[in-house]
Amino acid sequence: MSHDRHEAGFKRRTRVDEALATLLDAVEPHGRTETVPLADADGRVLAEPVDAPAPVPGYDRAAMDGYAVRAEDTFGASDRSPNVLRTTDADDRPVGRGEAARVHTGSALPDGANAVVMIEQVETVGDEVETFDAVANGENVGPAGEDVAEGQRLYEAGETLRPSDLGLCKSVGLDELVVYDRPTVAVIPTGEELVQADPAPGEVIETNGLTVSRLVERWGGTPRYRAVVTDDEDALAAAIERDLDADVVVTTGGSSVGERDLLPEVVDGLGEVLVHGVALKPGHPVCLGRVGDTPVVSLPGYPVACIVNAAQFLRPAQKRVGGTSAAHPPTRRARLDRKVASEPGTRTFARVKLSRDDSADDPPFVATPTRASGSGVLSSVALADGWVVVPEPREGLDAGDVVDVELWEVTE
Repeated sequence: MSHDRHEAGFKRRTRVDEALATLLDAVEPHGRTETVPLADADGRVLAEPVDAPAPVPGYDRAAMDGYAVRAEDTFGASDRSPNVLRTTDADDRPVGRGEAARVHTGSALPDGANAVVMIEQVETVGDEVETFDAVANGENVGPAGEDVAEGQRLYEAGETLRPSDLGLCKSVGLDELVVYDRPTVAVIPTGEELVQADPAPGEVIETNGLTVSRLVERWGGTPRYRAVVTDDEDALAAAIERDLDADVVVTTGGSSVGERDLLPEVVDGLGEVLVHGVALKPGHPVCLGRVGDTPVVSLPGYPVACIVNAAQFLRPAQKRVGGTSAAHPPTRRARLDRKVASEPGTRTFARVKLSRDDSADDPPFVATPTRASGSGVLSSVALADGWVVVPEPREGLDAGDVVDVELWEVTE
């Protein structure tokens, strides 16, 4: 990569989908696994399929309160001509011919019984039960394996576990699972102007590294939040080389084409720049590369541009390394209350605040842009509920348009 880029700028900006596909082609799952207790598996990615070792329920059970019977003993019963059965204690012996045992919803069906007469259809007289309903074999009975069959495939490798999944796994008798190790992501903020606190004139408080490291954690990874590295080629190269044992290296700042934007050349000198400059707003100066087998994502220094690019490129790369894919963020339908401008050929991410309009039928939410431009205005994204993606062919969105708001910051 030539220093001429400082003069030429970006002659071509790669489309977002093409840039992401190029990056993911350079990313391989790390393949490391560990076995964890079930209680610690929430949010982890399964490394192997899960089959049920036992059925749920593990026995036939009463699906209603009533009396467990042999179905054939109720044949012919009606309101006018009930069948009379003797009550028995099912704990002592199986239900025999002409007998009935009291059961409750969910309790095990006694041996010898094959149906349940609902409590509303019987009348107890001493040690006898009059049944006014003829039931069929299996009626009002939940069979063994009704919920989960023995050997049933529950999950495939690569699925991310949720609390309900852990409950299901426990119900079939599992107490541990094999999952992929959390991906390690080195987060390296760069820029000679950055300080952690008390900035003097010309200095800026470092926020990108903190934000990105917490996003890495939220996306299921383990961040290494490094100290700020100054704008020096040797220092930047040393910082990247130090963390090549990480699954992904991400830098913030220094990714554009200015005189102090050194990272594209540093990455190119150590390995290969795959993409530099993406048709995305805010944040087109993102640089995607690889050093050895380690993907390197160089995010722009402006805070909003940094966050947008982290969500579009770092998140999918981290998910791929960790053995799964990045699901699309949840969305909420809303109606724009102001116009959003965009440049045709560029994918634009407009930050919006959501409010509820109970007088509206569909959708009941209003999306108010916090700011359509200004990649350095951190409050425009920190105070937003999500963003509206304006696709490349569109030249903006009009007030009143119904849009999908990506709730990109929802915990995964």
